[in-house]
Amino acid sequence: MRQRVRPSRPAALFAVLALWAVLPVTAAAVEQPPPEMSSSAPRPIVGGEPAEVSEYPWAVYLVDSSGQQFCGGALVDADKVLTAAHCAVDRRPAGLRVVAGRTHKNSQQGTTVGVGDVWVHPDYVTPYRGADVAVLALDRALSRSTAGLATPSDEDLYRENTRATVLGWGARFEGGQTAERLRRATVPVIADADCAATYGRNFVANAMVCAGYPEGGVDACQGDSGGPLVVGDKLIGLVSWGVGCARPGKPGVYTEVATYVDRIRARF
Repeated sequence: MRQRVRPSRPAALFAVLALWAVLPVTAAAVEQPPPEMSSSAPRPIVGGEPAEVSEYPWAVYLVDSSGQQFCGGALVDADKVLTAAHCAVDRRPAGLRVVAGRTHKNSQQGTTVGVGDVWVHPDYVTPYRGADVAVLALDRALSRSTAGLATPSDEDLYRENTRATVLGWGARFEGGQTAERLRRATVPVIADADCAATYGRNFVANAMVCAGYPEGGVDACQGDSGGPLVVGDKLIGLVSWGVGCARPGKPGVYTEVATYVDRIRARF
């Protein structure tokens, strides 16, 4: 559900604002993305490769009451899933499910669990202002490995050109359908100054981190919103927003997990 901005096509922009999963109408009404930007409407991994959930046992995806996958997430405690705020805001727990341990969406592998409570960061308004983070409390604990969380002391993980892995079940190209299986891609972290030069006031240092190649070609996409960006065994970001998918000079923007780690852990 990654937020993606599309240039000079009002109809397409409206569709994108349904998010790399469908951005809530309330958030979109508060602040529209700039002319050349797209939010985390559902985005799939572009330019990546197939991955197995056994390699990333904490990678999960969210489905609505009709069973439709719309966002990703990461299991960070036995009964807690971390995702993007725009994936969870204004959604009732009863209408959410989390699917864990399933590589192929059309299989019966893994487990589907309900959500008992949804916490959205109180400072969240729109992905373009930061605080795009939410914690889902599952209705039962899962016996699976959990993702480690980056902290403020993990500065090296956010250093320019650090290779990070983004995971998701989103689209494989801009405007495409979401993928039927888990995919991954490697993207380099971009310096805050360079990301600010690209996105101006829509990039909030410390609240966000950018990753991608100058030439584009590799990125998260619609349906990947809320999914994990990891370095080694540490979760450093959550798919948040971007302009289109994998466009040259338009890196993906992720929630910077280290900034919010204390608020996240307070929900455990």
